[in-house]
Amino acid sequence: MQISYPDHLLISVQVLKMLDPLTTICFILSVVRTNLKEAAEMKKTFLSVPFLSVPFLSVFVFMMICGLSYAAGKASYVDIPPAEAKALIEKTPDIIIIDVSPAYAKGHLPKAVHYYIGDGSLDKAIPKLDKEKTYLVYCHVDRVSIQGAKKLIDAGFKKVYRLKGSYKAWVDAGYPIEK
Repeated sequence: MQISYPDHLLISVQVLKMLDPLTTICFILSVVRTNLKEAAEMKKTFLSVPFLSVPFLSVFVFMMICGLSYAAGKASYVDIPPAEAKALIEKTPDIIIIDVSPAYAKGHLPKAVHYYIGDGSLDKAIPKLDKEKTYLVYCHVDRVSIQGAKKLIDAGFKKVYRLKGSYKAWVDAGYPIEK
C-alpha cells in the first residue's frame, strides 16, 4: 500500500520520518504553538477561529502522530550511489546482489545473481530468499530496479538497497564488472 501526500506536505513528512517519535511530537507541538501565537498577534482569539478550535487541533495532532508512526514503521529500500554500494558490498560479505535486467549477459556486477523481473524470475525467487540478508538491487534502467526493490520490500525484506543510477553509474565510476 502506497501513501500519497500533497506535494507541499511531502518534504515535511520526509523530514519528520527521519526524526524519532519524541522529537516529532515536540516539532508538531511547536508548530501548533507558533500558529497559536500568530493567531493571537492577529488579535483573533483561539476559540473564535473554527479551524483552530481545540477539538480540531486535537484530532489534527492525533492524525499526524498516527500517520507519522505508520510512515516511520513502513519499510522502504534505500537508494545508494555506486561508491556507497561498493563499500556496502565490501563490508557485507553475505550480501546478495540482484540484477533484475534482461541484459545480464552483456555485463553485471561481480557475484550478482540474475532474477529478471520481466519473466517473473524475481517473483519466483522471492519465497526462497532469506529475508534477514542484505540485498542490493540494480538494473540497466532505474525504473525496473525500483520495481525490483519494491517487490522485495513488499514481500517483507528489511535490508534492501538500490543502486542509484543503476548499472551505467557503476560502470561510469570505473568499478569492476563480469560478463
